Amino acid sequence: MIAFVPLADIDDAAVEALLDRAFGTDRHGRTAYKVRGAAAAVPALSVAALEDGTLIGSIQCWPVLLTGDDGVGHRLTMIGPVAVEPGRQRDGIGRRLITHALDAAAEHGLDRALMLIGDPEYYARFFGFDASRTAGWRLPGPVERHRLLARGANVPAIHGVLGPIALPVEAASA
Repeated sequence: MIAFVPLADIDDAAVEALLDRAFGTDRHGRTAYKVRGAAAAVPALSVAALEDGTLIGSIQCWPVLLTGDDGVGHRLTMIGPVAVEPGRQRDGIGRRLITHALDAAAEHGLDRALMLIGDPEYYARFFGFDASRTAGWRLPGPVERHRLLARGANVPAIHGVLGPIALPVEAASA
Protein backbone atom coordinates (compact mmCIF):
# COMPACT_ATOMS: atom_id res chain seq x y z
CA MET A 1 0.00 0.00 0.00
CA ILE A 2 1.26 3.46 -0.89
CA ALA A 3 1.07 6.23 1.70
CA PHE A 4 1.21 9.91 0.77
CA VAL A 5 2.85 12.17 3.35
CA PRO A 6 4.15 15.74 3.43
CA LEU A 7 7.49 15.92 1.67
CA ALA A 8 8.80 17.94 4.61
CA ASP A 9 8.64 14.70 6.67
CA ILE A 10 11.20 13.03 4.37
CA ASP A 11 14.97 13.33 4.66
CA ASP A 12 16.28 15.83 2.09
CA ALA A 13 19.09 13.47 1.06
CA ALA A 14 16.59 10.72 0.22
CA VAL A 15 14.57 13.13 -1.93
CA GLU A 16 17.71 14.34 -3.73
CA ALA A 17 18.81 10.74 -4.37
CA LEU A 18 15.37 9.93 -5.84
CA LEU A 19 15.54 13.01 -8.07
CA ASP A 20 19.01 11.95 -9.26
CA ARG A 21 17.75 8.46 -10.12
CA ALA A 22 14.67 9.80 -11.88
CA PHE A 23 16.24 12.73 -13.77
CA GLY A 24 20.02 12.36 -13.62
CA THR A 25 22.65 14.17 -11.65
CA ASP A 26 22.85 16.94 -14.29
CA ARG A 27 19.26 18.05 -13.61
CA HIS A 28 20.28 21.24 -11.77
CA GLY A 29 21.17 22.96 -15.05
CA ARG A 30 17.70 22.56 -16.53
CA THR A 31 15.48 25.53 -17.23
CA ALA A 32 12.90 24.49 -14.60
CA TYR A 33 15.55 24.85 -11.89
CA LYS A 34 16.39 28.34 -13.15
CA VAL A 35 12.71 29.35 -13.18
CA ARG A 36 12.21 28.52 -9.52
CA GLY A 37 15.62 29.75 -8.39
CA ALA A 38 16.51 29.40 -4.73
CA ALA A 39 12.92 29.60 -3.47
CA ALA A 40 11.69 27.01 -1.03
CA ALA A 41 9.02 24.59 -2.23
CA VAL A 42 5.46 25.25 -1.04
CA PRO A 43 5.19 22.75 1.85
CA ALA A 44 1.42 22.26 1.65
CA LEU A 45 1.65 21.16 -2.01
CA SER A 46 4.81 19.04 -1.86
CA VAL A 47 4.16 15.35 -1.24
CA ALA A 48 6.07 12.07 -0.95
CA ALA A 49 4.89 8.58 -1.85
CA LEU A 50 6.06 5.83 0.51
CA GLU A 51 5.69 2.10 0.14
CA ASP A 52 6.59 0.03 3.20
CA GLY A 53 8.45 3.09 4.50
CA THR A 54 10.55 3.48 1.34
CA LEU A 55 10.42 6.66 -0.73
CA ILE A 56 9.18 5.78 -4.22
CA GLY A 57 7.96 9.15 -5.44
CA SER A 58 7.79 12.86 -4.77
CA ILE A 59 6.30 16.04 -6.11
CA GLN A 60 7.42 19.56 -5.34
CA CYS A 61 5.60 22.81 -6.12
CA TRP A 62 7.18 26.25 -6.19
CA PRO A 63 6.16 29.89 -6.08
CA VAL A 64 7.22 31.65 -9.29
CA LEU A 65 6.61 35.06 -10.79
CA LEU A 66 5.64 36.05 -14.32
CA THR A 67 6.69 39.66 -14.73
CA GLY A 68 4.86 41.20 -17.65
CA ASP A 69 6.59 43.53 -20.06
CA ASP A 70 4.50 46.26 -18.38
CA GLY A 71 6.30 45.53 -15.09
CA VAL A 72 3.29 43.95 -13.36
CA GLY A 73 4.04 40.70 -11.52
CA HIS A 74 1.72 37.69 -11.59
CA ARG A 75 2.19 34.93 -9.02
CA LEU A 76 1.95 31.36 -10.24
CA THR A 77 2.64 27.97 -8.72
CA MET A 78 5.03 25.75 -10.64
CA ILE A 79 4.21 22.05 -10.44
CA GLY A 80 7.15 19.67 -10.50
CA PRO A 81 9.39 17.90 -10.54
CA VAL A 82 7.33 14.75 -10.28
CA ALA A 83 9.85 12.02 -9.49
CA VAL A 84 9.06 8.31 -9.39
CA GLU A 85 11.52 5.53 -8.68
CA PRO A 86 12.59 4.37 -12.18
CA GLY A 87 11.48 0.78 -11.61
CA ARG A 88 8.02 2.00 -10.55
CA GLN A 89 7.32 4.42 -13.37
CA ARG A 90 4.13 3.65 -15.29
CA ASP A 91 2.46 2.35 -12.10
CA GLY A 92 0.29 5.48 -11.76
CA ILE A 93 2.28 6.87 -8.84
CA GLY A 94 3.11 10.11 -10.66
CA ARG A 95 -0.53 10.70 -11.51
CA ARG A 96 -1.51 10.16 -7.89
CA LEU A 97 1.18 12.59 -6.71
CA ILE A 98 -0.02 15.24 -9.15
CA THR A 99 -3.61 14.71 -8.03
CA HIS A 100 -2.55 15.18 -4.39
CA ALA A 101 -0.71 18.40 -5.26
CA LEU A 102 -3.61 19.77 -7.34
CA ASP A 103 -6.11 18.94 -4.60
CA ALA A 104 -3.89 20.71 -2.05
CA ALA A 105 -3.55 23.71 -4.39
CA ALA A 106 -7.36 23.96 -4.54
CA GLU A 107 -7.63 23.59 -0.77
CA HIS A 108 -5.12 26.43 -0.24
CA GLY A 109 -6.49 28.73 -2.95
CA LEU A 110 -3.46 28.28 -5.20
CA ASP A 111 -5.20 26.53 -8.10
CA ARG A 112 -6.08 29.63 -10.12
CA ALA A 113 -2.60 30.09 -11.61
CA LEU A 114 -0.60 26.88 -12.10
CA MET A 115 2.14 26.12 -14.59
CA LEU A 116 4.61 23.38 -15.44
CA ILE A 117 7.01 22.16 -18.08
CA GLY A 118 5.97 18.73 -19.29
CA ASP A 119 4.38 16.42 -21.82
CA PRO A 120 1.40 18.30 -23.27
CA GLU A 121 -0.59 15.20 -24.19
CA TYR A 122 -0.34 13.72 -20.70
CA TYR A 123 -0.97 16.92 -18.74
CA ALA A 124 -3.82 18.03 -21.01
CA ARG A 125 -5.54 14.66 -20.98
CA PHE A 126 -5.42 14.01 -17.26
CA PHE A 127 -5.16 17.46 -15.69
CA GLY A 128 -6.34 20.15 -18.12
CA PHE A 129 -3.02 21.94 -18.68
CA ASP A 130 -2.31 23.52 -22.08
CA ALA A 131 -0.01 26.01 -23.81
CA SER A 132 -2.73 28.41 -24.98
CA ARG A 133 -1.60 31.27 -22.70
CA THR A 134 2.15 30.72 -22.48
CA ALA A 135 3.34 31.75 -25.97
CA GLY A 136 4.56 35.16 -24.78
CA TRP A 137 6.43 33.90 -21.74
CA ARG A 138 10.23 34.07 -21.71
CA LEU A 139 12.25 31.73 -19.50
CA PRO A 140 15.83 31.85 -18.17
CA GLY A 141 16.86 28.96 -20.42
CA PRO A 142 15.70 26.89 -23.35
CA VAL A 143 12.23 25.36 -23.42
CA GLU A 144 10.20 23.56 -26.03
CA ARG A 145 7.26 26.00 -26.31
CA HIS A 146 4.62 23.27 -26.60
CA ARG A 147 5.81 21.87 -23.23
CA LEU A 148 5.28 25.17 -21.34
CA LEU A 149 1.82 24.54 -19.91
CA ALA A 150 -0.59 26.32 -17.60
CA ARG A 151 -4.00 25.91 -15.99
CA GLY A 152 -6.28 28.19 -13.98
CA ALA A 153 -8.50 31.23 -14.32
CA ASN A 154 -5.73 33.68 -13.30
CA VAL A 155 -3.04 32.52 -15.74
CA PRO A 156 -2.19 35.61 -17.78
CA ALA A 157 -1.78 35.37 -21.55
CA ILE A 158 0.86 38.10 -21.66
CA HIS A 159 4.41 38.73 -22.77
CA GLY A 160 6.81 38.59 -19.88
CA VAL A 161 9.60 36.82 -18.04
CA LEU A 162 8.97 33.79 -15.84
CA GLY A 163 11.36 33.41 -12.94
CA PRO A 164 11.91 33.05 -9.22
CA ILE A 165 9.70 34.85 -6.78
CA ALA A 166 11.53 36.99 -4.25
CA LEU A 167 8.96 36.57 -1.46
CA PRO A 168 9.12 34.14 1.44
CA VAL A 169 7.10 30.96 0.90
CA GLU A 170 4.46 32.07 3.45
CA ALA A 171 3.83 35.31 1.53
CA ALA A 172 3.92 33.59 -1.87
CA SER A 173 1.35 31.02 -0.83
CA ALA A 174 -1.01 33.48 0.86
